Amino acid sequence: WAVELAAKNEKKQIVLGLEPTGHYWFCLATWMIANGISVVQVNPYAVKQTKEVEDNSQLKDDTKDPKLIANLVKDGNFGMPYLPEKVYAELRRLSMFREQLNEDRIRAINRMHREMKIYFPEYKEALGRVEGAFSLELLKQTPFPEEIQTLGEEGIRQIWHDAKLRGRGYSRVREIVGYAKTSVGMKDGAEASAMAVKWFVKEIRELDEKLAEIEKLMREKYQEIPYAKNILEISGIGENTLSGILAEMGDISRFDDVKEIQKLSGLGLVACSSGKHKGETKISHRGRKRLRYWLFQAAKSAVAHAEEFKELHVYYTTRADNPLKKMQSLIVIACKLLRIIYGILKNGTVYDPKKMLRDIRRPEKKEVIAA
Repeated sequence: WAVELAAKNEKKQIVLGLEPTGHYWFCLATWMIANGISVVQVNPYAVKQTKEVEDNSQLKDDTKDPKLIANLVKDGNFGMPYLPEKVYAELRRLSMFREQLNEDRIRAINRMHREMKIYFPEYKEALGRVEGAFSLELLKQTPFPEEIQTLGEEGIRQIWHDAKLRGRGYSRVREIVGYAKTSVGMKDGAEASAMAVKWFVKEIRELDEKLAEIEKLMREKYQEIPYAKNILEISGIGENTLSGILAEMGDISRFDDVKEIQKLSGLGLVACSSGKHKGETKISHRGRKRLRYWLFQAAKSAVAHAEEFKELHVYYTTRADNPLKKMQSLIVIACKLLRIIYGILKNGTVYDPKKMLRDIRRPEKKEVIAA
């Protein structure tokens, strides 16, 4: 019907305006583009903000929305959709699966903690690192004090020995049994709760295996991107962080300038000023939040492990003119890392920490001459 309507009105181009919600638009947009129809996106926030301009009413429904979207498209208030292709599509999907599995793992751990706090409140002091291999192996078989006392020190050692665990975990056996003997945890309902804890431990281990498999695939995929390995020369940026950044950023050849990626990540600076009022400058938080997350993680890691970024962080937070707060400094460093990554991928350059420090513009120190 769209083609017929365009033909009747002697129009040669059809533009489909979408308000993208969830995953419902992917197949439609791909099919439209394959058939020569232009597809553009309208920000749902823009639709929401303009709903009262249309008819001075707060009403927003499926009858009113198409007209709002059409008017925004007509006025040029739209963006072009980006659907990753080839290796970037694979990385994006793997990154999404990794995020979902991490959420499931955190949920399982929190549920396990809840049961342990009720029936073995001293478990953190007894076990140390609860998500460690020694702790999970014990919790998989005997999570609560009565069972631990029945096993005794030799029984716990035997469990770890059968699992072929090696390390310093054996030294905690006496402490674990001691805490189990003096535990003030509840007794009623312990049998059902112990079964639940064993389920959660099994789920955590299965999720760990799946995460390891996905991260291995992501490492293999990012290596297909030209010059991506050069980014690992930056101390603090590991393979998991790099694959996360590349998955969310996509093909950089579609960007003319690194500021476009900065805006995409929500790290662009915005301020609300009027007349004499000067509003506080902050980042927009608009765009791909996962890209912003991975860039921030990269900045934190680089400051912790790379001497040049540590020096830069100290300079930003202690300079005489306009010193930054620590969080602000990390945001600035995240933007700097983004420019470095963009330069490496665009030009195939090799990372040079000395050149990076030389490129930072610093105000010249004024000499004070006594009269």
